[in-house]
Amino acid sequence: MEKETQRLEEKGVKPTPNRILVLRELGHSDHPLSLADLEGRLETLDRSSIFRVLTLFLKHELVHSIEDGSGSIRYELCTASGKCSISDMHVHFHCESCNRTYCIPMTPVPAVDLPDGFTAHSVNYVVKGECAECGSRF
Repeated sequence: MEKETQRLEEKGVKPTPNRILVLRELGHSDHPLSLADLEGRLETLDRSSIFRVLTLFLKHELVHSIEDGSGSIRYELCTASGKCSISDMHVHFHCESCNRTYCIPMTPVPAVDLPDGFTAHSVNYVVKGECAECGSRF
């Protein structure tokens, strides 16, 4: 709990039990989690409480959101100690069979040359297909 409390305080977020629970669950996951995923894992918290925590975490750049095309936004902890930035972003793989989204942290998001005057704030790069587990079922 001490690690989560310190991380929240570093980002200017008051450590409450709900915030610590959500932060801990995101930290233990090896893949981005949706609101529904978190609701299933955190049975003591209701959907609206988890959503308020995620909204606050986005505002304070503790997490970034991923739109993987599944219809659910998924959330992942920012790894940078300062601001959550494009350098924090990496490619994700979305399995169309099991609906799970995997991080591929060793593959950074490709650089995109933007026209003069344009500034990127986030990047969403998702590859879709079948994961190894689903592909081996046939």
